[in-house]
Amino acid sequence: MKDLLKIAYDAMDEKQASQLTVIDFTKQSPYIDYFIIGTARNARMAKSIIDNVEDKALEAGFHVKHIYAESTTKWFLIDLDTILCHVFYDGERELYNLEGLWKDLPRVEM
Repeated sequence: MKDLLKIAYDAMDEKQASQLTVIDFTKQSPYIDYFIIGTARNARMAKSIIDNVEDKALEAGFHVKHIYAESTTKWFLIDLDTILCHVFYDGERELYNLEGLWKDLPRVEM
């Protein structure tokens, strides 16, 4: 699973997602191993980040379970089964504060 984590993280970084944070859920959840959280400046950038994660994961032979990216939201998500990649517009990330909600879980340095 570390391979997919690196692929997804690098794909987000490649499209300039800012403030990338990885939260380790491996000891917390039987379903989710990691959250990767990043920020995009606008909808076009968020879509580009999500599309790149999807492309890179599929190229590497991984399964993309679902993409949640509606035009009316400012929070996009790509579900890679045990890794969830969250992309927020500026300002929305602070509103939902996933890092604060899961502040007791370890962070992964990439």
